[in-house]
Amino acid sequence: MQRDAIPLPVAHETALSAFQIDQLSLQMGHKTILQSVNTVIPRGSLCVLIGPNGAGKSTLLRHLAGLLPPQQGEVMYHGQPVTQLKARQRAQQIAWVGQHPPSDCSLSIEDFVMLGRRPHLGRFALPKADDRQRVQQALQALELTALAGQRYQQASGGERQRAVIAQALAQDTPTLLLDEPTNHLDLRHRQILMQRLFALTARGKTVVAVLHDLELAAKYADWLVLLHQGRVLRAGPPACVLDSEALSIAYDWPIRVVQESHGWRFDVLHEVNHVKASA
Repeated sequence: MQRDAIPLPVAHETALSAFQIDQLSLQMGHKTILQSVNTVIPRGSLCVLIGPNGAGKSTLLRHLAGLLPPQQGEVMYHGQPVTQLKARQRAQQIAWVGQHPPSDCSLSIEDFVMLGRRPHLGRFALPKADDRQRVQQALQALELTALAGQRYQQASGGERQRAVIAQALAQDTPTLLLDEPTNHLDLRHRQILMQRLFALTARGKTVVAVLHDLELAAKYADWLVLLHQGRVLRAGPPACVLDSEALSIAYDWPIRVVQESHGWRFDVLHEVNHVKASA
């Protein structure tokens, strides 16, 4: 299959943005990871970064979190360069969930989730009633209440993943960044997680997540950023991003997008049939 990577329109949000990314580029050796990324992420949105492996999704998310300083370009958070935020200030504003949960923590799950309250406590301060309440709410949201006393390191992979996300929920920041948060989760807990994240945006919080599941992204996101070879191919509401041409270019494979009354469907086509149909 031969396709030209034609430029596709990038939608821009006129409302206040949580993040403004301008000319963000990253080169590692001879490999270009991000190339002139320009996009916005609206405040109060559930934004999902989609695209194939190696498209730059996780790298972009790390830049949003301030974990990677821009090599070129700038990432603004609420109008301020994210790298100018001090560590504690950033932790009070942005909660981060990486791809790989820790595996060697000997704390109970409840105490592990309580670590999310550290940015709001003084150096020697003990948790107060409000801190304990937020931890209980986070445990309940991820269905971990019955496991609160269990050692984190004895939990299953899915339970650890939920505990890490619960810790971020307990952190109670205006913005939540999650890198492939549905990893290790079963079908039920994937849906529960996405419902909880969507509910956060109804309270004015901004959520940005990397997902590989297009159907899950289409169902819950109100803003999408489609990345391809380190560039933003399209960005905007799902209806502006999810079409057959854009996804086929991004994934280098024919994809047919069907919007039905109950949601989106993504048909991965057989290459040979696509070639015959295009001949």
